[in-house]
Amino acid sequence: MQSNSQIWIIYLARAGYLSRGVVYLIVGGFAIFAAWGAAQSKGPKGAVLKILQQPLGETLVLILIVGLVGYIMWRLVQSLLDTDNHGWSAKGLAIRLGLLSSAFTYSGLALYAASLTGAFASESENEAGGLAQQMGQVIGQKYVALALGCVFIGIALAHWWKALSRKYADHFQANTQIMAIIHPVSMVGLTARGIVFAVIATIMILRFLGVESGDGAPPDVKDALTYVQYLPFGVWFLTALGLGVILFAGYSFAEAIWRKINLEDASISDQF
Repeated sequence: MQSNSQIWIIYLARAGYLSRGVVYLIVGGFAIFAAWGAAQSKGPKGAVLKILQQPLGETLVLILIVGLVGYIMWRLVQSLLDTDNHGWSAKGLAIRLGLLSSAFTYSGLALYAASLTGAFASESENEAGGLAQQMGQVIGQKYVALALGCVFIGIALAHWWKALSRKYADHFQANTQIMAIIHPVSMVGLTARGIVFAVIATIMILRFLGVESGDGAPPDVKDALTYVQYLPFGVWFLTALGLGVILFAGYSFAEAIWRKINLEDASISDQF
């Protein structure tokens, strides 16, 4: 039997995956529009701002914030209580650290969304950028760029491995017919998101080499999509990448419905 608190975490986790899907659906759609000159690329923050501009936009953003908070809570539970049994090996700890980092990343997005509703004044639109700039003053922006570039390469490789190995399937609870649809959506979607992170890594490494300039703030999803847009054949590359990001949104929607939310065996005592 599941406790009331576990049931609420399950609901919030599924709402979180749904919210992530909505954000990336907008990001992917605008990437395709941008490829053909009909709009500008947007990152997650731009997607939230676009939602705010719709009818009943403030209400929609408030609903999105609830979902993002649910996603943050679930990522914390996944990381700290190891609900997916990653363990304490080097690989397991790396995965759990990634989940914890995801919680902090989406915390920034939730705070930004809350600031748009007037809940409080946001001092900075890019908290991670401010931290990177502070680190750059201490150890040098070039070396911060190199370090962040290596981190994003690792994230990209993790996405590609997850797609090629189909490890995501271990966490789905769906029948064979549904998985036949989930597999191509997940594989392409995860690959596309990995490419976005690889482009971010490329920009950071080019900054380290002095080829690209930067103010110390790390590039984000919007910067990566804009970079792809101005490559040779950028129209086609960005269109394909936008479609892939939309499929990543589909992967998120699938997680909202069929993802195993493992809480039964999670307890603080098991971790220490």
